[in-house]
Amino acid sequence: MVQNNYIKIPLMLLCVLSLLGLGGCTGNVKPASSMKDIKSIPDYNYIIGPGDNVNIFVWRNPEVSMSVPVRPDGKITTPLVEDLQASGKTPTELARKIEEVLGTYIKDPSVTVIVTGFVGPYDQQVRVIGEATSPQALPYRENMTLLDLMIAVGGLTEFAAGNNAVLVRRVNGREMQYRLRIDDLIDEGDISANVPMLPGDILIVPESWF
Repeated sequence: MVQNNYIKIPLMLLCVLSLLGLGGCTGNVKPASSMKDIKSIPDYNYIIGPGDNVNIFVWRNPEVSMSVPVRPDGKITTPLVEDLQASGKTPTELARKIEEVLGTYIKDPSVTVIVTGFVGPYDQQVRVIGEATSPQALPYRENMTLLDLMIAVGGLTEFAAGNNAVLVRRVNGREMQYRLRIDDLIDEGDISANVPMLPGDILIVPESWF
């Protein structure tokens, strides 16, 4: 009877997520061993997102060099550069775009963009909801794994059904759901339960019924 309850909880969560456009209430949850797409991303490049802070350095032009936040609309404004789209670009791409705009006023500008206060765009974040100690959205980091994610959120609560956690991932335009074994990873030290995370992943940790 307990096992049935364990199975129902993640599906209930997925039903709620379906109303938000985050998940489908199909019950088609696959084991993590079937995750053919689970690989680290080669040559991952950080993408700037709203909430990031960017330091803009213009060689030999300190008057237009400054640190600015990326606004909620994804744009930045600096001297001579108004409402420039920053979200969705790499730091290098943003630097080249700023050079293009500044070229109207400055001869051959050379720009370097340094990102601090990493947040990243929403579709690149990894989200943890449910019975984590500190549920939150985190910026994806290169080679991030499930264990890294658990450390970041402080592990699970005492009420969590970690071995019935569900990972929601978009694969080739389709939403897939995989069951993870967080209890085995944390409590038993089973490294085979540690899997790579990808940008945009949503981890749902259900509550157990005793």
